[in-house]
Amino acid sequence: MKQKVTQRIAIGNCFFLTGVGFSSWASRIPNIKDFFNLNEAELGSLLMVMPITALLSIPVSAWMVSKYNTRGPLLISFFIFAISLSGIGISTSMWMLVASLAGFSFSLRIINIAMNTQAVTLQKDFTKKINGVFHGLWSLGGIFGLLTTTLMIAYKVDILLHLGLISIGTIIAISASYKFLLKNDKPKIRTKLNLGKPDPFVIYLGLIAFFSAVCEGGIYEWNGVYFKEVVQVELFTAGYLTFIVSMTVSRFFSDSIIDKIGAEKTFFASSIFIIFGILISLLLTQFWPVIIGFCIAGFGVAALFPMVFALAGESKKYPPGMSISIISTYSILGMLLGPPIIGYFAYLFSLRASFVIFIICGIMFLTLSKMFFKIQRKNT
Repeated sequence: MKQKVTQRIAIGNCFFLTGVGFSSWASRIPNIKDFFNLNEAELGSLLMVMPITALLSIPVSAWMVSKYNTRGPLLISFFIFAISLSGIGISTSMWMLVASLAGFSFSLRIINIAMNTQAVTLQKDFTKKINGVFHGLWSLGGIFGLLTTTLMIAYKVDILLHLGLISIGTIIAISASYKFLLKNDKPKIRTKLNLGKPDPFVIYLGLIAFFSAVCEGGIYEWNGVYFKEVVQVELFTAGYLTFIVSMTVSRFFSDSIIDKIGAEKTFFASSIFIIFGILISLLLTQFWPVIIGFCIAGFGVAALFPMVFALAGESKKYPPGMSISIISTYSILGMLLGPPIIGYFAYLFSLRASFVIFIICGIMFLTLSKMFFKIQRKNT
């Protein structure tokens, strides 16, 4: 029992650290935009570096999950993640920034696959669902990173020192957790990915993960700019903080909600919350209505990733590591494609109009989740 608890804490720490690092980068995007004097389209092009790198990492991640236990790759990836985050802070040229973002994105994909594989594997030792809490810790890390950024901005701390401190803390924390992570989560049977005949179960989950990530990633990285340029408030981290707090609180309760009403109804409720919340933020651009809108949207986004990755472990065709790798490809692409797409739409139309994309994502959840559960019922 004690071993399960320490393993759960170690895996939870990985989710927390990833949230801190990603939030620290995302909440500094308005500063990076100003430093390099980028317009919305140029910022969108810069952010495209991340999905391109994520695509290039697919062969590496697929090979990793089929050949190794995830503990070693997780440690190495966290070191690259921390170094790349520092690189973003010290970048004075566009080439240096691009290289740092590439390393950041590459390591982030490996981390997501490895820690979610650890989480799904550990779930088998528990009778109650625990996946929502792990994703809640990711969001809690995001809050910590955002609050830290807010303090750094308030006291005019340079981005170099800020991201450097986060990087050092990440390396220390993951080194301390390493020995407590699961050691034997490599699949017993090696399963090859059949591109000619994809598994509908995994494909539908992957598409849900994609649109979930477009929502989450887009709101993370453009929320601050939206508050600064549309709502026109100086403390541009306020909306981001509201969104991530509401999402975090929801994630800690998501496991019990899914147990009570089921995943299918939870997907439906999530869609409605996202659509309604974003509509409020677009139609009423004063500070408090937008805050309330993003709070509602945060409740909607909260349960999506925990449900998707938990359901991935139920695939009958692939072992957990492989199915998570496939679905993670969709989620990483959504997380990283969403922000540049928002940037291009904002440049062509307006930032306010580009947020309609999140409403479209909410509508897609209604359709895709219905198709997924139809497939699931056929398989059982």
